[in-house]
Parts: sequence; C-alpha cells; structure tokens
Amino acid sequence: MQNALAEEYRRLSRDTTTHQPLAYLRLRRAIRNVIQHRDIEPGQTLPSERDLSQVLGLSRVTVRKAISGLVEEGLLTQRHGAGTFVAERIIKPMSRLTSFTEDLRARGLHPRSEFFERSVGEVTPEESMALNLSPGMLVARLHRVRYAEDEPLAIERSVVPASVLPDPHEVHDSLYEALEKYNCRPVRALQRLRAVLLGARQARLLHVSAGSAGLHIERRGFLDDGRVVEFTTSWYRGDIYDFVAELQTD
Repeated sequence: MQNALAEEYRRLSRDTTTHQPLAYLRLRRAIRNVIQHRDIEPGQTLPSERDLSQVLGLSRVTVRKAISGLVEEGLLTQRHGAGTFVAERIIKPMSRLTSFTEDLRARGLHPRSEFFERSVGEVTPEESMALNLSPGMLVARLHRVRYAEDEPLAIERSVVPASVLPDPHEVHDSLYEALEKYNCRPVRALQRLRAVLLGARQARLLHVSAGSAGLHIERRGFLDDGRVVEFTTSWYRGDIYDFVAELQTD
C-alpha cells in the first residue's frame, strides 16, 4: 500500500490539471484515491507518519495534518498505540452536509439505489408542515433502499417540492446531485436521530434480523434563503453506521 500511495502522491504532484500546491491536501487526496481504488481495504493499517514522511519527503506535521482531515471525515480511524486504520464501519460526521453517495464514494464503495417509488403527487399534511408548503401543492417522492456494492445500508424516503424537482426520475443515485443541477442543493440541514428496533419489513430489506438495532433519522434541508427543499426520513442499519459530532465549549 505504501508504494501505491507514494506513486499516487507523485502522480498528483505532476498532474498540472488538478495540481494542489498545498502538500497536505495533495497527500489527503492521494490517500483517498488509493482507498477508492481498493489498494488498501477497510480495517487495514495505514503506514506510520514517520514512514510516510520519509518515503514522500514530507514533514511529519504535513503528514499528520493530511491524516487528521481524513479522520474528521470518517474515512480513517485512529486507535491509541495501534495506529491509523481505514474505517470498517461507515462513520458519518454530522458537522458536514454531504450526501449518502458522496460518503460512499469517498470510501471507495459503489453506491446504488433500488427504487420502490419515484412519483409526483399532492402534498400530505405532514409533508406540508415539514416543507412549509401550502395544501394542494405538488411534491416529488422518492422511496428506495440505499446500497454499498450489494450490501443494503439504509431505507430512505425523500420528499422535495415539485417546483424544485419536477421529475423524480432525474434522481439515479444522488438526490443532491440532481438538486445541484437546479442550483437547489441544500446548504444546511436540521437532523433528528433516535435509536429504533427495525421492524420485520425493514429488517428484511436491510438483510438483518427483525428487532435489530437501527437509527431513525429525519432531515430537513434548507437553501440560503431559508426555503426547505428536502424532507428525508431514513432507517439505517445500526451494525454498520456511526454518526459522529464534534462538541466544543463556547
């Protein structure tokens, strides 16, 4: 893995089309790329800071800064006295608003969706309250199972104003990518999480036993002007996903 990482770092250094002048950002991208290319697998150890600094000709401060950014993203984990590892569980930082698709791609996984519904209909009372829409307005609805490769990770129901997303069939994997085409990608979101036991149907769709631990998440996504453009309800497998938040004192 060390040779693959050194080669990728040098390739990025030579690539004038995507050249990043800051060495720690270049190294961060190189580590992300070798994970995406599966040159290192989940659970495997990253070379030590000392080894990387020697091989790449970088200071240990630069190497540490590159790695710490990927730890914050959840792509890497650190165990005191044991080293730095590629995360086995999917760690979702709650400080950054990223899509399911972006999170998996950053970990070298192939995201895909199995849709049960992609339709347009009149807003329900619950949806009307969540999206601040008047009764009778139209919304696009998406109901699907989200996969990493062939492993189901989450069940997701998303509702978006039809004025923002007139055709839900434009969504293939990433809802946010579809919204970005209309300059309506959320810039902030409010999320509510709670622990649940997965019901029989949810467990069957997620390939776990009924009564398994899960996470129920409600999210509302907002534009700069305060409009709500997304109301998503999800059920995540508790055996794979960790949601992490950084807390600070005032």
